[in-house]
Amino acid sequence: MQKLSLFPSTMWSGLPLDLLANIFSFLSPDSLARARSACKHWHECVDTRPSCTEPISSPCHPSWFIALPLRAHKLCFAHNPLLDNWHRLSLEFLPELVKSISPVGSLLLLRSISSVVLQLVICNPFTCQFQYLPKPNIARTNPAVGVVIQNTGQNSQFPDFMIYVAGGMSEAPKGGTMYESKLEMYDSRNNSWRIVGSMPVEFSVRLTVWTQNESVYSNGVLYWITSARAFSVMGFEIDSNICRELQVPMADRLEFASLTCRNGRLALVGGICGEDACVWELGDGDMWVLVETVPNDLGIKLLGGCNRSWINTKCVGNNEVMCLYKELGSGMVIWREIKEINKREWVWVEGCSSIRGKRVHNLPIKGLLLHPSLAPFASYSNYTP
Repeated sequence: MQKLSLFPSTMWSGLPLDLLANIFSFLSPDSLARARSACKHWHECVDTRPSCTEPISSPCHPSWFIALPLRAHKLCFAHNPLLDNWHRLSLEFLPELVKSISPVGSLLLLRSISSVVLQLVICNPFTCQFQYLPKPNIARTNPAVGVVIQNTGQNSQFPDFMIYVAGGMSEAPKGGTMYESKLEMYDSRNNSWRIVGSMPVEFSVRLTVWTQNESVYSNGVLYWITSARAFSVMGFEIDSNICRELQVPMADRLEFASLTCRNGRLALVGGICGEDACVWELGDGDMWVLVETVPNDLGIKLLGGCNRSWINTKCVGNNEVMCLYKELGSGMVIWREIKEINKREWVWVEGCSSIRGKRVHNLPIKGLLLHPSLAPFASYSNYTP
């Protein structure tokens, strides 16, 4: 295939739009954005042919690592795994400060930090589009939020999805506040919330006080992990509305623990001071099975020396890749799938210290994995103002 030039030749500029759109679909979002600005013909193709922004296959468009500062900033950083470079993305188009919750297809699910009660926002940081979701029926503060993606095979960029809200504090009937035991669910197909069940008060308390927003959905169960040692995992079975608790291997010794997914199964990543970090997979009978350890040399590189303390380490993953990281500039340990040989490999990715020659300040971050897209919200009928 002829290499695309930033200044298209007569042959390229004269290609039919459908054929050009098919070629553009192989490009990553940053390359597609540059192609869009090359000439009027290419600009028209990208804007009028949805297939331009639809990836041909996942190997051509692996997940990008999106880093959002933990402190209030209207910006985020994105790592392109194909070109191994970083981009700075402005979030100035958002009317208020936000915190990240989860990816939803090619969008980010965020929560407003300007509002005391839960207010959710979806946005595409690559197209500078956003939309508020309707407010839940129950006004609550500091709940746990979980996302369940539906029909990913039909539209991987904008799939149907459900958001579950559990725990948190709400207004008590006789004044004051109470731990909220009702679970509420948002369905993107009808753009509305409804009460779907309840949970024991002790679960509500733990989801409110000791659980981070990160969730993992696997085999009909939505899982959260507590943020307090000793770690434990709480699960909510979607169909039966049953809550259950899972023990964590070496829970009282782990310095950090994160949930992720591997081959469609729930996985747990954790590290002990002076030892390697490990990856466990949830097997039959709710038994954890050790499947991998982080290579010693990469672990030392991530932790910055031989002290080997895993405190403040975080992990984010999906079925194709897993990333261990600390801060924006500290680098990442990646466990990624090689589809050609059906194996995984461990690699090191440098952190973001500069972009286009300009120094970037090191920041505490939360990482998400996203398949970026330049497709507008209009291509997904559920998102209407």
